[in-house]
Amino acid sequence: MITKRLYISAIMALTCSFGFSQDKKQQDIKSIKSMCGCYEVKFNFTETFQYPKDSLTYKPSKTKHDYGLEWVELVEDTPNKIVMQHLLIVSDKMIIKHWRQDWLYENTDLYSFDKNTSWKYKKLDKKAVKGQWTQKVFQVDDSPRYEGSSTWVHVDGEDYWSNVADAPLPRREHTKRNDYNVLKRRNIHEITKAGWIHEQDNAKLIRDDSGKDVLLAEEKGMDIYNKVPDIKCIAAQNWWKENNAIWKNVRDKWQTVFDRHKDLNLEPNIDKKPLFMFLFDLKPDVSKAETDAIIDKFVK
Repeated sequence: MITKRLYISAIMALTCSFGFSQDKKQQDIKSIKSMCGCYEVKFNFTETFQYPKDSLTYKPSKTKHDYGLEWVELVEDTPNKIVMQHLLIVSDKMIIKHWRQDWLYENTDLYSFDKNTSWKYKKLDKKAVKGQWTQKVFQVDDSPRYEGSSTWVHVDGEDYWSNVADAPLPRREHTKRNDYNVLKRRNIHEITKAGWIHEQDNAKLIRDDSGKDVLLAEEKGMDIYNKVPDIKCIAAQNWWKENNAIWKNVRDKWQTVFDRHKDLNLEPNIDKKPLFMFLFDLKPDVSKAETDAIIDKFVK
């Protein structure tokens, strides 16, 4: 399957050089927006191979199987940009703002994760991104996580987007592991009849100051999103109506930071608290000036 996908992706990339029709773009948009809605999600991760220098003391991550109910809100919908916010439903009274994904058509501005809390700005060539969509993934506080540009593929009944991008440690590991500092993620977003699948083939890397990488371990991830009636996620929909204004202000502030087109370095904590704790403690009617000031403290 991987070989077939790589072959199809190569054919699609070749097609880029001859231009894309509006029909193809509309098909891409349909696939992206189909990821919105209410989903029962199964999260599965397991370490597959290990390459430590000392195999006797190395402790691999435990296999993880988790479950969640998640609402994916369509926040912005324009011809060249689609913004989707994930909201995790713990209970009717407890909604957690989860990750966010933005999709940009033929985007040329990219922030590539370096290591620790640093991202490198890259200007992509217009010809290289012809017909492609950049997926920009953001943390729960809307700070950057990882980004990559690739072509959506719709061939032989398959409907997917695949890309490789460097990322920080996942939240499930960043408080448990300090023996690696970069997760190289091969992400596949595949649309299915039941919903969609986020498949991952990840490499856990140790990156030094010169940029040299040492492979520590590999990991398989399979997040399965099964579509359920929207009414099951009504609590998240109501929460978003009450809280969307503050998060628009946060997104807008981050956009001014990204628009500088410079390398980005962030403080991991202020007063021993990460950024998301400051933002999550705010009331929905907080002013933009206050959220701006909080974010400014974390941008070096």
